[in-house]
Amino acid sequence: MIHSSAIIEPSAQLASDVEIGPYAIIGKQVTIGKGTKIGAHAVIGDWTEIGENNQIFHQTSVGAPPQDLKYRGEETWTRIGDNNMIREFATIHRGTVSGHGETVVGNSNLFMAYSHVAHDCRIGNNVVMANVATLAGHVTVEDHVILGGLVAIHQFVTVGAHVMIGGGTLVGLDIPPYMIATSGKRDAKLRGLNLIGLKRRGFTDEAISSLKKAYKSLFMAGLKLPDAISRIRAEVKECPEVDYLLAFIERSERGICRG
Repeated sequence: MIHSSAIIEPSAQLASDVEIGPYAIIGKQVTIGKGTKIGAHAVIGDWTEIGENNQIFHQTSVGAPPQDLKYRGEETWTRIGDNNMIREFATIHRGTVSGHGETVVGNSNLFMAYSHVAHDCRIGNNVVMANVATLAGHVTVEDHVILGGLVAIHQFVTVGAHVMIGGGTLVGLDIPPYMIATSGKRDAKLRGLNLIGLKRRGFTDEAISSLKKAYKSLFMAGLKLPDAISRIRAEVKECPEVDYLLAFIERSERGICRG
């Protein structure tokens, strides 16, 4: 299952059924789990762990050195989970010693052509990055996020779970979970809850109703954030989704995107 033209470092460890296409390059201390397929001319850089049943298409680059002028060749890692699809010309870079020391990708994600994940990013599960969507360093993307084509996300931003960001949006602040964001005059603006996405993922009517109340208090009532959060906690009881939304906002270090 390994093409004769592929170049594989002796220290690489490949499961017995891994497929490696023509002219692919597998670097040192690489581990690739069973059922994974590596396409033609793909490059898997040093210190990369790839789990099971991933499809890595031709001309991709996974685990390359970070685009960080401070990087001096230290041993840092890229860790990819299971069942991911990484399409042609997508790039994922390993971490830095000044960051987490690793870039981490979870399970069942889709990285479309030319998408880019920079050093020290952390991506959850069931994320879709459309064509040319770009993450700068140290970005966190939580579960079930959809990033439209040409989305660009600034360093250290966190995108909350179940968020959808429209194509071409520039994101400089944290996006709270469950939201839709699209381009404003210069930066992302919230446009409301991701109602269709929440319904498709089985959120109950009660949870969605509570999230609507929270959204109105946070972004439509003219309240300062601490006052809005206090109002929501007084009015909305026993809703884990609202609790998570408020906790996300309270721990935000960059500040949150507004409507």
